[in-house]
Amino acid sequence: MDYKKIGLKSGVEIHQQLDTSKLFCGCPSILRVEEPDVIIKRKLHAVAGESGEIDIAAKFEHVKEREFKYEAYSDSTCLVELDEEPPHLINKEALKIALQISLLLNTKPLEITQVMRKTVVDGSNTSGFQRTLLVARDGWLEIEGKKIGISSIGLEEDAARIIEQNEKEVIYRLDRLGIPLVEIATSPDISTPDEAKKVALLIGEILRACKVKRGIGTIRQDVNMSIKNGSRVEIKGVQEPALIAKVIETETERQSKLLKEDKKMQAEVRRANPDGSTTYMRPLPGAARMYPETDLPLIKINRELVNEVKSSLPKLKSEIKKELGEKGIHDEMINLVLQEDKLEEFRELSSIGVEPNLVIKALVLYPKEIASHEKIGLEKVYSKLTIDIIETLLVRIKEKKLSESHLKHVMTEIVKGKTIEEALEIKTIDHSELEHYIQKLIKEKPGLNINAYMGLVMQTHKGVHGKDVIEILKKYVEK
Repeated sequence: MDYKKIGLKSGVEIHQQLDTSKLFCGCPSILRVEEPDVIIKRKLHAVAGESGEIDIAAKFEHVKEREFKYEAYSDSTCLVELDEEPPHLINKEALKIALQISLLLNTKPLEITQVMRKTVVDGSNTSGFQRTLLVARDGWLEIEGKKIGISSIGLEEDAARIIEQNEKEVIYRLDRLGIPLVEIATSPDISTPDEAKKVALLIGEILRACKVKRGIGTIRQDVNMSIKNGSRVEIKGVQEPALIAKVIETETERQSKLLKEDKKMQAEVRRANPDGSTTYMRPLPGAARMYPETDLPLIKINRELVNEVKSSLPKLKSEIKKELGEKGIHDEMINLVLQEDKLEEFRELSSIGVEPNLVIKALVLYPKEIASHEKIGLEKVYSKLTIDIIETLLVRIKEKKLSESHLKHVMTEIVKGKTIEEALEIKTIDHSELEHYIQKLIKEKPGLNINAYMGLVMQTHKGVHGKDVIEILKKYVEK
């Protein structure tokens, strides 16, 4: 399809949870599976926004007359989530993380901003609105030499999560309500489906450089798009970057078909399906859904705060890979330390002065191999091999009191329950004694291949360097 000819204009919106306590209270941002302590029931009603009009999307939800049940916990939710207490002052840590993301996306933070109420009548917020504020605007990122505008970056509270629903009733859980959510909206500068995917991936890399939550459900992606002579459509819930391109392709085909059939199109919100198709949800909301939050003061983002955030901007994954590669660290080792999120620990242990690749082996590779061999969870391995213990072992290597070839064996013994000192008592064997043992073994068990002999030697000589064993075996097995 010739996307330039059909006039495709697209932008993406990415919503990412931040890894802090909630935005307008001190409750923890954790999801619960236990039975709730409190259940309340409510019905919500559409109200006019600051323009004096009731939003079209709010009207649409209001006529359904659904009843909403809210599940809460006495120890991790409070009266703010139940809309029985005014919101507390904004979470400063969440605001700083949002500013970090803003600066990494080359946007301009607002000097003064105001928390707004966005009308929500689907029951996902007990108050009937979502609190949101604009943090920065007018930024950009670059994809293959092309600049894509970042129109705005907002900070808002996440919605309650649906547990169960039918036509007349929805059950929500309030554990997710209030978790800080940064919202990044690009300008409609994206002109092909593949470009949209690349933009989403780059924004994802920037987000992961900051203190954000990881895992399923912590990031949500929406697509805004239109074609020439069509209407703007917002597509919700595009879960994977790979699906973004497919959704734009199928939605372009749908709209093109409607135009050919001379059918009327309207601005609307649609839901993304797993196969890339979309389903109608509701009319597209407008500005009538927004009005100021009267329970909170204006928020000042002064130069001092911006400079503080600038001084501690995190590096992107691509920058870190380049930096580590210049230190002579192998690509697979770099990927290991980044995948397991052990960069800070790696930097701490690197100060010991041993070879960087060995640090990563001790910190990530060997624990993973031990967990697999011993058939135990990686968390249990790390409960035994704390950062202090790994540091002690690397210091012993630096002081030449422990051989690199014995490190994994010593770590395995510690995981099995030995103390450091007990594990370090490796029975050393000189080269001639090892050679004598191998000669005797070959006489007693003739005809085996090198690998079989290797296994037998390593079983009886824990900690012996495998390279030494192979060299001796080659001499006698080949004869």
